[in-house]
Amino acid sequence: MSQLVAVINGAIRQLDSVELKRLARWRVSTFWVMLFGYIGYYLCRGNLSAALPLLSETFGYTKTELGAIGGWATLAYAIGKFINGPLGDKIGGRNIFLIGMVGAISANIMFAMSTGLTAFTVVWCVNRFFLSMGWGGITKIIGAWYPPHRHGTIMGFISVNFQFGGVAALLFSSVLIWYGIGWQGLFLYPAAALILILIWSYLSSRDAPDLVIKGARYHTQDSEPHHRIAHFETDNDKPGITLILKTLFRMSIFRRLLIFSMLTTSLRTFFIFWLPTFLVDMGLDNIDALTRSAFIAFMGVLGTLLLGWYTDKYAKDGNRAHATWIMLSGLGVCLLAIASLTEVGPSARSLIVGLLGLSCFFLLGPYSMSSGAFTLDIAGSKGAGSCTGMIDGLGYVGGAAATWGAGLLADSAGWGQVFVLLAICAFIATGAAYLMSQSYKREAEKAHIHAA
Repeated sequence: MSQLVAVINGAIRQLDSVELKRLARWRVSTFWVMLFGYIGYYLCRGNLSAALPLLSETFGYTKTELGAIGGWATLAYAIGKFINGPLGDKIGGRNIFLIGMVGAISANIMFAMSTGLTAFTVVWCVNRFFLSMGWGGITKIIGAWYPPHRHGTIMGFISVNFQFGGVAALLFSSVLIWYGIGWQGLFLYPAAALILILIWSYLSSRDAPDLVIKGARYHTQDSEPHHRIAHFETDNDKPGITLILKTLFRMSIFRRLLIFSMLTTSLRTFFIFWLPTFLVDMGLDNIDALTRSAFIAFMGVLGTLLLGWYTDKYAKDGNRAHATWIMLSGLGVCLLAIASLTEVGPSARSLIVGLLGLSCFFLLGPYSMSSGAFTLDIAGSKGAGSCTGMIDGLGYVGGAAATWGAGLLADSAGWGQVFVLLAICAFIATGAAYLMSQSYKREAEKAHIHAA
């Protein structure tokens, strides 16, 4: 098992009780910053989907035009992941996490002051570029503060931030609309909230244990299996980005994870961006659509916690991908059912909302694994930023196409055909997760042979 020790000039010493209590306080404080800080990120991200019906009413935009805003911005987010993931490995997870907040605050204020489709698109692209800094910073920090055998559970809890963040953004926006706040307020008030969260995050977090007590780190006994974590052939605590990427791309499980991430991110991006609009088109008013969207997103929180806990406690040889592909197969079935019900009309509305909730339950757990526990299994803390950058970057390239393409397809062929396409993506993602499960099994077999 892993234990906290101090390693100075290669010598290991046990930490005393006072030092352990100090580290425990900072670890708890940093955990809460990573949890609630990223919820703050989502207040300045999920507000756009809540504002889409209002922007359509005010400016007369079509779904294709609104989808273009989301599509270009998601592409900017993908580019940001490729750049900011490795940058986080270079300048530190906490620094990149805080810089992203500053940029998101500024961009949301600029959006509220803008008019016109071009201005909205450019500003939201800037916003999403800065928002792309957050998750890579989180995985790097959590990887330093927690031992590998707890990564599934801890990242499961941490992943609640982006899912509950989506819920919080929708509920916050629905309250603002209920009070008669115009579309500009949906961007100004979240920016104000994030300013307060930024100050707290700066004061209450640290990058790693060794910044609290010199040399403090987790020491892993030889009996603990680490056969899936990439070994960067260097004595440096901060291996170069080129070495990290070369090592990762040599691993078949990482290459399969890239495909898995593109598909699950595309599916999740659709739900984040289009769900309130879809429910409005189904006959709900804006506030009812937002509150039901919040319920649907909450189901994803439950799925994430369940999958993270289960894979830490029961996954054989740490094979997290086995339960993942089973959940994704359930997602595909739900999406096909929704596709068949969209033509029924208002009488099927409650059933559709229930199936959407099940869809989020089956989707968001597997999605959170891609840049959470899977990342830390493969790359460890040293390469978490670069690994997350590649995984999320490629994922959001697919997400950009999904955001724009869903709007175009909804305008031309209706929502039913959109959900058929989403179901196809879900089943392909199931296959990718199954192949990842086979990679886990082969790595476990190699480790058992080596141990024998």
